[in-house]
Amino acid sequence: MLSRQFVRENPEVVREALDNKGVDVDLDRILDVDEEWRELKGRGDDLRHERNEVSSTIGELKQAGDEEAAQEAIERSQDLKAELQAIEERADELEAELEEALLELPQVPQEDVPVGADESENVEVRREGFDDLRSLPDAVDPHYDLGEELEILDFERGAKVAGGGFYVAKGDGARLEHALIQFMLDVHREQGYEDVFPPIPVNSASMRGTGQLPKFTEDAYRVEGTNAEEYDDDDLWLLPTAEVPVTNLHRDEILLGEDLPLKYQAYTPNFRQEAGEHGTETRGIVRVHQFNKVEMVNFVRPEESDERFHGLVDEAEEVLRRLELPYRILEMCTGDLGFTQAKKYDIEVWAPADDMDEGPEAGGRWLEVSSVSNFEDFQARRAQIRYREEHHESAEFLHTLNGSGLAVPRIVVAILEYYQNDDGTVTVPEALRPYMGGTERIEGHDPVGESKLGDGA
Repeated sequence: MLSRQFVRENPEVVREALDNKGVDVDLDRILDVDEEWRELKGRGDDLRHERNEVSSTIGELKQAGDEEAAQEAIERSQDLKAELQAIEERADELEAELEEALLELPQVPQEDVPVGADESENVEVRREGFDDLRSLPDAVDPHYDLGEELEILDFERGAKVAGGGFYVAKGDGARLEHALIQFMLDVHREQGYEDVFPPIPVNSASMRGTGQLPKFTEDAYRVEGTNAEEYDDDDLWLLPTAEVPVTNLHRDEILLGEDLPLKYQAYTPNFRQEAGEHGTETRGIVRVHQFNKVEMVNFVRPEESDERFHGLVDEAEEVLRRLELPYRILEMCTGDLGFTQAKKYDIEVWAPADDMDEGPEAGGRWLEVSSVSNFEDFQARRAQIRYREEHHESAEFLHTLNGSGLAVPRIVVAILEYYQNDDGTVTVPEALRPYMGGTERIEGHDPVGESKLGDGA
């Protein structure tokens, strides 16, 4: 969150951030509440000082035998106490309103972030892996058709078990997901990441600490009750990303400079209702309610976060380089930056089957597999994560960053389509073969049940 002082001293910067990010918040109301709160706090300090002075004279007046003046001082002290109590109650009400309102203010973009209204104005930074593409079939089958043909993806049974937007990976499809997860963890372990296996349910305090609540309540899966009902700090949600539990590992803590930078990685399943404008795609595993992902979370000194941001991008890219999948890097414009981010790059892998309007010349479409974000001290303020260089020094807020390394289902899509062969099989990327028992090619499985008999059964 933004600090009160920053909002108070930089209202036009905050107003510009609201406009550029398309967030509708009554900033004038926040400023008015802050001003009234500060006036009341000042008035309260004056009353407290006056009451202390009056109280100190009561004993002197009694000792001097001036009972009338002493009684007047007692009555004045009582009046001051009542007035002070009313002021403090009103100040507490305003402070609570102010704290809630500050949670609605988005992060201010860094100065070099391109200004734009939406994703159409994001800026392509570069493309990688397109100079030496492998030979593809004349007509590349989409992953959802190929996955069903090979009996490695089952959408009908996924919907039967859990509902629309869920799928079952089986056989070599399941082995491929497991292989990718372990491969990614090994890559990031080489890069100095410490493994974390966090809880899957997270409480409201954790969701608020990273910015998921209250802004994105409708996209979350609540464990008990409906999303529209009020929630307490201890109410549980299924995590939408490992960013939530891993960042909150150090909520309300003070770290030491010698601890930094801290680099954590975590594999988790992730749960999102996708209640926004995109919804769930009707076919395939590009946008689903449950998906696997490896997340990287960094805690750094403020002066190191810009450099660490680019290092984090490179660490996520390494997975794609080793898998030899073509991809591109996009810088998000202000309108597509997100509520909590000061700067964000998306990494998009190439999936050649389904054409999109803004796809590469070779056809196909881009699939976002990682968003690398610098939150600066935005999350740290919400979660109260600070550090100090030495025990005797004052603590300050550190910076947090994260990035997916990577979203597994979309990598599966890219592999099934980019490594597809003319005979309908799929070549396993060389880097994954040790994780699949040496399997070099996915050739499919026999169907199970009456479906194996075909329409003439």
